[in-house]
Amino acid sequence: MISITNGIYTLASIYYVIIPIGYLTKWWFTEKEMAGKGLVLVTGGAGYVGSHTIIELLNSNYSVVAIDNLVNCYAEKNQKPESLKRVEKITGKQIVFYNVDIRDKLALEKVFKTHKIDFVIHFAALKAVGESVQIPLMYYQNNIAGSSTLFQVMSDFSVKKLVFSSSATVYGTPQYLPITEEHITGQGCTNPYGKTKYFVEEILKDVCTSDKEWQVILLRYFNPVGAHESGLIGENPSGIPNNLMPYISQVAVGRRDCLKIFGDDYETPDGTGVRDYIHITDLASGHLKALHKFKDPSFVGWKAYNLGTGKGCSVLEMVKAFEKASGRKIKYEIVERRDGDVAASYADPSLANIELDWVAHKSIHDMCADTWNWQVNNPKGFEQS
Repeated sequence: MISITNGIYTLASIYYVIIPIGYLTKWWFTEKEMAGKGLVLVTGGAGYVGSHTIIELLNSNYSVVAIDNLVNCYAEKNQKPESLKRVEKITGKQIVFYNVDIRDKLALEKVFKTHKIDFVIHFAALKAVGESVQIPLMYYQNNIAGSSTLFQVMSDFSVKKLVFSSSATVYGTPQYLPITEEHITGQGCTNPYGKTKYFVEEILKDVCTSDKEWQVILLRYFNPVGAHESGLIGENPSGIPNNLMPYISQVAVGRRDCLKIFGDDYETPDGTGVRDYIHITDLASGHLKALHKFKDPSFVGWKAYNLGTGKGCSVLEMVKAFEKASGRKIKYEIVERRDGDVAASYADPSLANIELDWVAHKSIHDMCADTWNWQVNNPKGFEQS
């Protein structure tokens, strides 16, 4: 029979064994994550593009550490964000997640000390065009200062392979269509969001000039839409959507009364704005192709690539396509133009087709059908869970 004193000593022994095991968990994962194609740090990993890209990374045998400050993501208190929980469900693999703001240098350093990072894919940014016009200082502080802090920490830890989530807004008002990567950037940017993407690109170009070990790929997105085919994750904007597709889908599901179309007097076939919409899974696959580019021994410095379909679609055309895919009538009204918008913008993606072996496969119907599948099964987004 065990005495009370011996029982206390036994419990104490168990405690001092269990506690170190808890601390060793991160170390164990760090050792395990060395397997496969490498470890990718994904900033803004809980967001729309970040979460879909993580699926592609995990399915392609990369390991992932995700960070996000959750400013635009749904997460219960002290919990992993819902989007990443669902990514784990889709892939059957675990994701290490840290609630970290890229402006917090000390927090970033802890992540780099804990994990042997091979690549960084940098999504973390505020991204609403209209909002950036209203609160530009917030955009400059987060997108530019935060990115600069991240790059400094990367340099300090000799992690110098980066895929940057840029934007077609760096081209400003298009001087010709379709837009190639040779189009002038930075001149005529119509909103602070686009300027922040341009400024960060310029920072990275200077970094590559100063240190020849850096390899940087700038992916200039056009208009990501759609959702994962499982319907488990999709675009989940906070508050009133700033982008067209989630607004349409919320009207279709009854969450919004009416779609506001900003202007019908542009010099386009039906007067509404024309954009190059690209399915989110096509966009996500472009990031894997970018990582593969780092294996090319001739690749040094930086290179920019457009990710788009090469085809323009107007707002009214998208409304009609969504009505067909969902079987729902979309009520809309025409309102004044929105500050910072351009009439038309669509890509020439041929450089990515040739040099990255990347092609956008999915159609406008696929984009609408997958968005509807996500929205009808998640009428309140991630919050319903």
